[in-house]
Amino acid sequence: MLMKILSKSPSQTEEIGAKLALQRTQGKFQQKQAIIIALEGELGAGKTVFVKGFAAALGVKKGIRSPTFNLMKRYPIKAIGHRPLAISYLYHLDCYRLNSGKELEALGFKEIVSDPRNIILIEWAERVKDALPRKYVKVHIDHVDETTRKLQIFNFQF
Repeated sequence: MLMKILSKSPSQTEEIGAKLALQRTQGKFQQKQAIIIALEGELGAGKTVFVKGFAAALGVKKGIRSPTFNLMKRYPIKAIGHRPLAISYLYHLDCYRLNSGKELEALGFKEIVSDPRNIILIEWAERVKDALPRKYVKVHIDHVDETTRKLQIFNFQF
């Protein structure tokens, strides 16, 4: 399934991220692996802005910044409002400096992916595509103009 959305501002891109987070975390959890959101797009397209909205919808209060130098950040998820979730952690990866998925091994990526209580958002996912499992959601963001972005969300429904 392909969904196309036009965002007219960074705040609207955050809202789109938040909506996707809420939709992916509702209902029964029967997946056998982590939920993976693979983000692609040019520098400044809005990948981190999207992650900010996604994380905020899951109750992450810390300021989200791209973990370019750390490669990965982990945020605990407890509940949305008064509703507990079957999600334990949100992982945010920035793979800009990587050349292949093999470089994720040192971070324990296979173990993180194998836990269905995790959600993983990966910026520059195309650089580590060889490490991604068969099932994931891909979000491609393109510049349209200074403030407008075109988001294409692939494989939204597994």
